Amino acid sequence: MITEDDQLLDSELSEEDDWVDGEETTQLYEHFRFQVDRGQSPIRVDKYITDKLPGFSRNRVQMAADAGFVMANGKVVKSSYKVKGNDLITIMMDRPKYDHEIIAEDIPLDIVYEDADLMVINKPAGLVVHPGYGNYTGTLVNAIAYHLKDDPKYDPNDPGVGLVHRIDKDTSGLLVVAKTPDAKTHLGLQFFHKTTQREYNALVWGSIDEKEGTIVGNIGRNPKDRMQMTVFPPESEIGKPAITHYYTLESFGYVTLVKCVLETGRTHQIRAHMKSIGHVLFNDERYGGNEILKGVPSGTYRQFVQNCFEACPRQALHAKTLGFVHPRTGKQMFFTSELPEDMQNLISRWRNYVTNKAGN
Repeated sequence: MITEDDQLLDSELSEEDDWVDGEETTQLYEHFRFQVDRGQSPIRVDKYITDKLPGFSRNRVQMAADAGFVMANGKVVKSSYKVKGNDLITIMMDRPKYDHEIIAEDIPLDIVYEDADLMVINKPAGLVVHPGYGNYTGTLVNAIAYHLKDDPKYDPNDPGVGLVHRIDKDTSGLLVVAKTPDAKTHLGLQFFHKTTQREYNALVWGSIDEKEGTIVGNIGRNPKDRMQMTVFPPESEIGKPAITHYYTLESFGYVTLVKCVLETGRTHQIRAHMKSIGHVLFNDERYGGNEILKGVPSGTYRQFVQNCFEACPRQALHAKTLGFVHPRTGKQMFFTSELPEDMQNLISRWRNYVTNKAGN
């Protein structure tokens, strides 16, 4: 049974970069179920499902099966599996069925690229990506529904199209949206097989001496605070395996600007991984980054940091680059976005502070 608290938690723990279809998850949700007739002659499961769901192309079903989302009698099967009489065929996804109709809303979108198959959007901080408990309207999905309201092929209530991955409400940056089922399946598999290129910029507390490093650790919910994710040893078998590479871009003594390159896309991956090595994201309230964690809190310094919190009133994290192979043309696509004004302002403040401090 899914409680209201669980729904709220799922909304709060959105996704740092977890992708919608194809993510390795600890729980899958049934979306379609078919009890095969007793007298059914053997037939490939991809053909069987396509016959039952005319809106699904056979290629899309095959790719879903390859990703592990088609089951026969509770076990994952390939698209070549031969359906037999009395088989129970199910199609699973990594999220519950959405019971609320998505309403098109005229919300501005920063569209970096668009063609007949997909869109790349630069999401501002503060915009919830997907409807959930407490946020059924005013989301990026509602905005996309409005933008594509005249496209007869796009149904915002069809889970077979739309967002391929997600980022947190207070994280800014690039997202890719599939406008067709085939595009979503192809893009989803690229995330599943970790062939996409994703880089984030983050301002973190503390001075990082190393020019670069790699964090390896499973990510799961914190047993002491269910609103947080935490890192467990890889051998613990708790949580999901996660790998983050980080590179120092600029050091300001008390804080450091880093580039994070993801191999995996787990809930709050960067936020939890950086905290695990003692470098909480600046102004990340969920993980304690909205406190003064470095430096002697004199009156002047305390006021400076408070002004920085106000200049960037959210975790200082931006999804800066995104690369993938176009699902139809096979062309390599690569996009980059500038840091938003709040993070640019924040970094400038720290740069000036350090420069002025050194000059005194």
